[in-house]
Amino acid sequence: MNSEENPKGETPKSENPKGEEPEAVAPSAGRSEPDRGGPDRPDQPEQGQAEPDQPQAEQQTGRQRLVAVLWPPRVNRAQLIVAVLLFVLGLGLAIQVSSTSDNSALRGARQEDLVRILDELDNRTQRLADEKQRLETQRTELESSSDQAEEARKQTRQKEQQLGILAGTVAAQGPGITLTVEDPSGTVESDMLLDAIQELRAAGAEAIQVNDIRVVADTHFTGTGGEIEVDGKKITAPYRFKVIGRPQDLEPALNIPGGVVQTLEKEQATARVERSQKIVVDALRPAKRPDYARSSAQ
Repeated sequence: MNSEENPKGETPKSENPKGEEPEAVAPSAGRSEPDRGGPDRPDQPEQGQAEPDQPQAEQQTGRQRLVAVLWPPRVNRAQLIVAVLLFVLGLGLAIQVSSTSDNSALRGARQEDLVRILDELDNRTQRLADEKQRLETQRTELESSSDQAEEARKQTRQKEQQLGILAGTVAAQGPGITLTVEDPSGTVESDMLLDAIQELRAAGAEAIQVNDIRVVADTHFTGTGGEIEVDGKKITAPYRFKVIGRPQDLEPALNIPGGVVQTLEKEQATARVERSQKIVVDALRPAKRPDYARSSAQ
């Protein structure tokens, strides 16, 4: 019997003649061994124990991740070509805008000013065309005349008459207008009359007379309302402008919106423009001999 063979109750050693490992014996129910974990069961942190640090990528903010994606830039050849083309396009647009901004003064002008500027340009263009035609006619006459010396003297006399009219040393007559300015309240200033002269000159006036004073290149207006002087001579209202030129150009230049007539009316003055086919400008200026200037032909 086994009890007899092993009287002390010892468990007989199992023989393992082949040297094989003994089979694992399940632990007894009264003894518990700690779960050391395995590949299928990761260690669980005990309660109160801090969790291990998360990976660095999970701790980064959204801005840091965006910077990490964008920098350093990864540019290929196609992106570089597109960037260069966009830069060239932007540079061209900037140059075009800067070149067109030079005309910003006209963009801010009023409609009345633009109309006046356009009329003046048209009138100047017409006057230049007429002058060109006149010079071409003189050249043709000189070339076709049998007596060129006599023709040259004739044209010289005509030129002398023209210069005398411009200098105010010769009386003149021709079609034109008469501008009469009534100033019962004495509010018309000298600069308003000067503006009228400038508008008439820009419209092609060839001879101008204010009351009994001939207006030339160096004419100046001074004084205030009721005490206006022209070239040092006092004039009183009504102020009468006798102007020789093309009436179709002179009258519209004074009546444009915001022009001379409207400006005078705002000052409680009245301005009346009358056309005429014969205006006589007979006020003369003494011929002045220059002190220093001499003809280069001498």
